[in-house]
Formats: sequence, structure tokens, C-alpha cells
Amino acid sequence: MSIGKTQLDTLTDRQDQILAMLIRSFTDDGVPVGSKTLVERYGLSVSSATVRNELSYLDSMGYLVQPHTSGGRVPTEKGYRYFVQRLLGEYELPKSEKQMIQHQFHQARLEVSQWMGLATAVLARTSSGASFITYPRSQLNRVKHIQLISTQGRMVLMILVMNGGEVSQQMLELAESIPQPRLTQAAERLNKLLEGNSAREVELKLQSVDWLLEKEVGRLVLEAIDRSDNRLISRVHRAGITNLIDDDGTRSAVHLIEERSRLARMITTMFDENSSGVQVVIGGDGRWEELKNCTIIMSRYGMGTDLMGEVAIVGPTRMPYGRNISAVRYVAGLMTEFISDYYADTSFLTGATDLN
Repeated sequence: MSIGKTQLDTLTDRQDQILAMLIRSFTDDGVPVGSKTLVERYGLSVSSATVRNELSYLDSMGYLVQPHTSGGRVPTEKGYRYFVQRLLGEYELPKSEKQMIQHQFHQARLEVSQWMGLATAVLARTSSGASFITYPRSQLNRVKHIQLISTQGRMVLMILVMNGGEVSQQMLELAESIPQPRLTQAAERLNKLLEGNSAREVELKLQSVDWLLEKEVGRLVLEAIDRSDNRLISRVHRAGITNLIDDDGTRSAVHLIEERSRLARMITTMFDENSSGVQVVIGGDGRWEELKNCTIIMSRYGMGTDLMGEVAIVGPTRMPYGRNISAVRYVAGLMTEFISDYYADTSFLTGATDLN
């Protein structure tokens, strides 16, 4: 499981225990938690004053906040991240619930659209939030070959061939006319640097490019791959949207998950080459303002990079993390089994981009 990058402090075992108890108590009840509540609820062997001192320390470190001077405390985004990354531990959905979900899937017809709808309904119901699932698609586009051709004056034609065979052609107007040998040199440099790279990798590689022409062409390459990737993540099943609309804190997330291009960009940003398993983004990680008061839990499903999609839960930061992470992981596993069976004939995958 991966969670947004955050500098974590080293807390004592007792501070870990108190932070975990407070977050679980706040998740259950939704009201600020005080030291007396923790001592009584969990039968702690230390005094309320001792717990109060620890809560004050956790507050000073940014893990908790006290909405009212004389009231209890609630977790911050940093507190939730620490909890998920270090304190949550393993959680599995009850066996009876897994069997019920599995039975629902096995009763469904072997049609991708029906399984998509069922997956989102199960996750929305399980989380009491919203959910979405993208249709299975072939791997993200990668650079295969770049060619630059001088046309007339300052105009240059860029031809980008991607790994799936898609060809993108764009005109680039330069500040001054550049001879063909220099354009050929730039294309060769970019091919050497970017060949086989996805949009995310191209973006990172371009940060080290100093040549003005190569950097400008590289920007067009990135835009072309982005557009193609966004088309790939164009079919999305959603459920439970009203659960977000009814909550002032999560309402803004609706715009993100309903706007296809921005949703696609978020998905490709969350998953890079080193990503695996469940991804957890709390409070938008400073990248998505719409998710400031939300958490998104997402996992890929499918057959590696040959055929993949994403399943996700979106809800308030105050959510049962163990249960929701387990639900996303379990449904992603069921979808992987289904896709593996449904597209068992690997010859069918050749050139596939948007399967329904």
C-alpha cells in the first residue's frame, strides 16, 4: 500500500497507541475526543492528565487539532497519514461479507458493463461514500519514435509514433527558421532520451533537458501522450455520488471525478512505474484542491499493463480506513479474476484501447 509522501516523526509507543485510539474513536462517533473519553473507553492504565499531556504533544507536532480551547481533539491530515502508514495494521472484510460480494459477482452475467456497475455499487455501499471504476484498457501510451520535418519558414511538423501504433502530428512555430540537420539532431536526442517512456516519465526526463528546441518539442510530445492517455480513461462507472453532494466537505470532489480529463490526469499521476497495490491520497496531498477534505483509496485491476483499470472509493477524511482499503483490494482482486477469464484469448488484446 502506498500513501502520499509526508515527513513522519518518531513517536513513542504510548503516543502511537493514544493517536490510534483517538482516530478510531473519532471515526466511530464524529465528535472531538478528550483524554477522559480515551481513558474510560479503552480502560487505559494511565491517568487522564498523562493522556492529556500526550494529546498536547501530538497537537504540537501537527497530528491533532483542538477545534475549541476547552474541548477534545480531532485528527489532522498528517495524523490520518501517520495512522494509515504506521498504525492501521492488516484488516480484512469479514468472511461472510466477502462471500456475499463474491456471490453477487458470480450471479452477474459475463458482461464487462454489468461487472463495472456491480463493482461501483458494492464499493459505494461498503464505504457509504462514492466509488468509480474505469473500463479495462491497454497499457498507457509510450514514445516509440519522434520525427521533426521542416515545412516552410519557421513551421516544423512533429510526428510522434506511440507504442500502440497511434500517430500524432502537430505543427510547431519556432522563433526562427532552423535547418533540417538541426531538427534531425533534436529528434535523435529526444528519441534516445524518451523512447519507451510514458507521459509521467517524459515529464520527469524533460526537467533535465537544457536545449530550448528539444524542450519545446518534448512539451508537445508530453501533451500528445496526455491527450491519448486521457482518451483511454474515458469510460467510467460511478456510484454513490449523492453521498458526496450531501456533505459540504466532500462536495467539491464531485467535480473532479465527473470531469474525465482531470480524473484521467489524477489517475496517471497516482500510478507511476513503481506504484503497486492500493494507493491512498488524504486531503489531496497538496495536488488536488477538490480533495482537500477527502480521501481517495484506489487500486488497479487487470492483467498487468496489457489490460488494466482502476477501482476507487472517495469519501471524507474521517472514514474507516481498514475496512475501505480492504474493500478496494478485494473488489480489485475479483475484477482481476474476471478480466483474466473474460479476455483469456490474449490475441484479443492486440491493439485494444477501450474495451466494453
